[in-house]
Parts: sequence; structure tokens; C-alpha cells
Amino acid sequence: MKIIVNSSFLSEKNQILNMINDFDNTGLTLGNQKRNTIKIFNVNSKKINIKSFRTPTFFNSLIYNNFRKSKAQRSYEYANKLISLGIMTPSPIGYAQNSSLFRLKRSYYVSKHLDYDFTFREVSSDLSFDDSVNILKAFTRFTYKLHEKGVNFLDHSPGNTLIKKTNNNYDFYLVDLNRMAFTKMTLSSRIKNFSRLSHNKDIVKIMSSEYAKCIGVSSEVVFELMWEQVKIFRQKVNRKRKFKSLLKIS
Repeated sequence: MKIIVNSSFLSEKNQILNMINDFDNTGLTLGNQKRNTIKIFNVNSKKINIKSFRTPTFFNSLIYNNFRKSKAQRSYEYANKLISLGIMTPSPIGYAQNSSLFRLKRSYYVSKHLDYDFTFREVSSDLSFDDSVNILKAFTRFTYKLHEKGVNFLDHSPGNTLIKKTNNNYDFYLVDLNRMAFTKMTLSSRIKNFSRLSHNKDIVKIMSSEYAKCIGVSSEVVFELMWEQVKIFRQKVNRKRKFKSLLKIS
């Protein structure tokens, strides 16, 4: 088992490794995870999260072991990159990988546990959530900050931003970090980055209006572009659902 931890957790390295080795039998499972599993552990009175990525397919296990960084390694490196850019994410601690000679078997990402108030998912479906308009505007400005810093968060979806409220301000923390691109963002890529966040037209109008102010473009133009990307994404989602339902029937 290969394990990398940052300098502030070197003294707990062996303890974290033992938790990973006994991951299936210990720890408190966090939420309902479909593909991967996140558990909470206590390390010297500190709460940490360990995310176990599901075992890759045979072909992917060869790719990750020999040609591409694992999801856990990318999560750790991207978290450090975000923090260096002034973008918040639960503090990265390290990652671990279990490999055979040619294949990656399992990988784990370790971070500090963050006690947050809610996720963007609670705000993304309708405007009934308390102070939703101000949250949406603040979140849009946060997304603009990502884009200005050259961060294309490819999994920018409702469950992947944790939100903490401090007085009347909202702090946003990105999670599920293994799919990112660090590059200059075009208007097209910026608008497309909103496509997964909500398919409620009123919410999209609020975000597009706030983003238009950030980039100095007409709010009508930004809304039309953003709504078109939302429709394209929803069409893809619906096609996938239909295909899966047909597979179940057959």
C-alpha cells in the first residue's frame, strides 16, 4: 500500500494507514454513496474523511496504474492546487493506493472533515430555501471566481459544493475533485459549466443575471446561452435514463 500524507499529518501516517487497511469494517459511513464510499474517522481528536473509490474495471485499472494518475491522487493534488488559488475545499491530508504489479486495485483520498450547513443541492430545485436568492447570487460570484482563476470544475453539480453560513455570508467548498481542468475559460466553457447545476428556469435566470454582471455581457444573452446548455445537458440525462430502462426491460 502506497500512502502519501502532508507534513502536518506525518505523525498520524501509520494510524491513517491502519484505518485504510480496515476501511470496510470501521468508520462511520457518510451519506448514501452510490459509487464510492466516504467514512468519518477520529485521529487524535481530529475528524477526518476517507473516500474509497470503487475498484476500477480491468482496463481502467491498467490505465490508472501505468499511464494516468488515480482519482485519489488527482483529488489530493487538485485540492492543494485549489487552496493555492484561494478556493476553498476540505483540507487535503493525503491519499493511498493499493496496486498489484500492473493494476490499481483501490485508492483512497483523505481530507479533514468539514461541518457544513447545507449543499448547493438544497438550493438548486426551487426558491423556497431560506435566503435562496442571495445564496444563488453568491454562488454565481464564486463560480465566476473559479473561471477567472482558470478552474474548469467538470463535476460542477448540485451535490459537489458544501456551504457554510457565517453571519450573513456564505462560504463555498468544492468536493469530489478528481475531474478538473486548469485552463483559460472561454465564454462558451464558462456558460457550459452551469449546465448541471439546475434545470429550474427561475433559478437559471438569477444565476445568468448575476453572471452577466460579473462578465459585463447582456443578461438576456447570458440567459439564452445558459438555458440552451441546460437543455442540452437534460437531453443527455434523459437519453441515458431511457437507455438504462430499455436495458432493464430486455
